[in-house]
Amino acid sequence: MHAQDPSQAPTPEPSLLAAIDLGSNSFHIIVSQLFAGELKPLDVLSEKVQLAAGLDADDCLTEDAMARGLECLGRFGQRISELPRQSIRIVGTNALRQARNSDEFIRRVQALLGIPVEVIAGREEARLIYLGVAHTLADDSGRRLVVDIGGGSTECIIGERFEPRVRESLHMGCVSYTDQFFADGHITETAMRAARTAAMQELLSIRRDYRRLGWSSSVGASGTVKATLQACISLGFSHEQITRQALDQLCRYLVECKNVEQLHIDGIKPERCSVLPAGVAILSAIFESLGVEQMSFSEGALREGVLYDMAGRLRHEDVRERTIHALTRRYLLDRKQATRIEATALIALAQVKDDWDLEAGSYHDMLSWAARCHEIGLAVSHSQFHKHSAYLLQHSDLPGFTRLEQQLLAFLVRGHRRKFPKEEYRQLPDELRHPYRYLCLLLRLSVIMHRSRSKARLPAFTLRVDGTRIDLTFPPGWLDHHPLTRADLEQEAAYLRSIDFKLKAN
Repeated sequence: MHAQDPSQAPTPEPSLLAAIDLGSNSFHIIVSQLFAGELKPLDVLSEKVQLAAGLDADDCLTEDAMARGLECLGRFGQRISELPRQSIRIVGTNALRQARNSDEFIRRVQALLGIPVEVIAGREEARLIYLGVAHTLADDSGRRLVVDIGGGSTECIIGERFEPRVRESLHMGCVSYTDQFFADGHITETAMRAARTAAMQELLSIRRDYRRLGWSSSVGASGTVKATLQACISLGFSHEQITRQALDQLCRYLVECKNVEQLHIDGIKPERCSVLPAGVAILSAIFESLGVEQMSFSEGALREGVLYDMAGRLRHEDVRERTIHALTRRYLLDRKQATRIEATALIALAQVKDDWDLEAGSYHDMLSWAARCHEIGLAVSHSQFHKHSAYLLQHSDLPGFTRLEQQLLAFLVRGHRRKFPKEEYRQLPDELRHPYRYLCLLLRLSVIMHRSRSKARLPAFTLRVDGTRIDLTFPPGWLDHHPLTRADLEQEAAYLRSIDFKLKAN
């Protein structure tokens, strides 16, 4: 038998991936081809939607704002209509984090495109932005500062190569600051100073730590930095980068224009000019507070970071795995016990996934992660530790996880013992309630079977389900020799009766 000639080996087919970024100021879409680990952009679109400007006094998105967003996404939908749903990710940022009625908009987006919307936390947004910038830059040496001024938030990250070291999302953006300081369109010295001072106050929370860590280069991403650089070049203030002197000159120029309607700068669209003064004020504050002398621009940003994150998952380089591993180390978990429970839970899942419609890989992953970190609450207190575990998972900074994923993970862990958490269950999205109730029951049974924390191998068991009926069968005589497990299963049967499930163990 002859070895195959490598030149004749089949090459992997290129695959298409798409990312949609529902930003507070603009919506973006990028479609790229993934081949041999590299992404080649095929189509990039951006539209000013100004979702953040559509937040009313009660922090609810107005009907007009939602309509603008849906019209834009209707056009984006034509670009992705032929792609598999699993090849597309939609992420929402600050405006959807802030909006009290974001669930309504998300439901309408999902009905329009058939794809779930992932609302990501500020620090997760920062991680993805850094990933997009790092993959876009040719120079990957040295520590860098990355800044992305969005419509409602500003992300500041320091990292090396593809790994962020520190990341923060601050509550300041070009749309929110326009509404606060330039709502009438007038650009005055007083308004610029007030906006800059407000941004300096926001930056106080990171100024000391960022300056102490330091960096060798600074890079800006997204529309505000791009427009600022374009303005500096068009007006002759700088050539290739934004310098502190050029930024000061641009601030004076904007004030001299007196009104956004008078801003006519080559290469900058009128809708971007309307939020430019606020964005420049924020960038000027960043230069002053963090001691930045000059800043280059990267075409890569959040949407590119989402794509590279998706590509990493396809290559089994899921950052969420690293996050869970870090949790188990941080909270000094009994990892051998967690591994035993994880293995049993996944064996149980394999036996029932067809009957309970749990074939999706995401169910396997979430059950696995919940089993590994369900005891982190022991670091707080043994009493009610399942509640402490859920709180930590819901509110911690978990790189790679969306807000919904953290909610789902917290639900599984909250429900792994004692009474089934009906209130938390009702808070889950309608379409996820049934599958996550089933996953929670599998985790509960696995924890019970390993409650003794014994190193002895668990005997082969059979799990059969029929709707709400669960039959758990052990080898003959095993339960007789493990009376505590039998008692725990009898107690579990009583708990499950409260949610109309019938458990029979024999």
